[in-house]
Amino acid sequence: MKAAAFARREWGPLYAPVRQALVARRWRAIPLTLAAVGLTAGFYVLQQQSWGLRMVHGIGFVRAEDPLWLALLRTPLSLFVPALDLPVWGALAQILLVFGVAEITLGRWRTLAVAYVSTLAGTTYARIGIAVGPDGPFSLPASDAHIVDTGPSAAVVGLAVFVCYRYGAYVTAALVIVAMIIEVIVKPNLAGKEHLAAIAAVLVVCVAEALWRRRRRGRQGPASGRRSGAPPIRS
Repeated sequence: MKAAAFARREWGPLYAPVRQALVARRWRAIPLTLAAVGLTAGFYVLQQQSWGLRMVHGIGFVRAEDPLWLALLRTPLSLFVPALDLPVWGALAQILLVFGVAEITLGRWRTLAVAYVSTLAGTTYARIGIAVGPDGPFSLPASDAHIVDTGPSAAVVGLAVFVCYRYGAYVTAALVIVAMIIEVIVKPNLAGKEHLAAIAAVLVVCVAEALWRRRRRGRQGPASGRRSGAPPIRS
């Protein structure tokens, strides 16, 4: 009973709007997510061809050694370019689940914004970490400048934390953060540290949003008796 009560308290406010949207609209509820899955799968297929790999490299590969303007230009598409050394099915499953829940609960544009901020935070951190040098817990070796920095993982982690924050699933958000910290401790590579950078950026966004909401409530005065709850479903 305690486990069931915890599940209702932790995930109930999030489960209800997701289920309602999927029952009412089915796949029409997540067009952005389906497009992202299709785009990622398409990039994966292209990467298997010599001519396709060159094309994907030109429009979606990001490295810290690249000029900043070029990295910024490629970053939006790099989010959907699966990492060459990881199974593509993992990336597709992450996008389908996390992007799908985020699209339903946050809306398409907010989902894209949080995903981009998370990815951009990781890309920016890579440059800063390499510039700092190899010494220190958050620094990176110069060799990481040559690593291709693509994939949806930073966006997925950022979106997961943001959605959990918006719907009060604080224990789940904490577990995601702890898991990413453990990942860096066990395997301190570029990807893991970029995940922490994405989380840090999203936490800043969460704090800014909380302060903005508090300030807006202060301007509006006492509530008129209505209880606040989870945000409404976004279209």
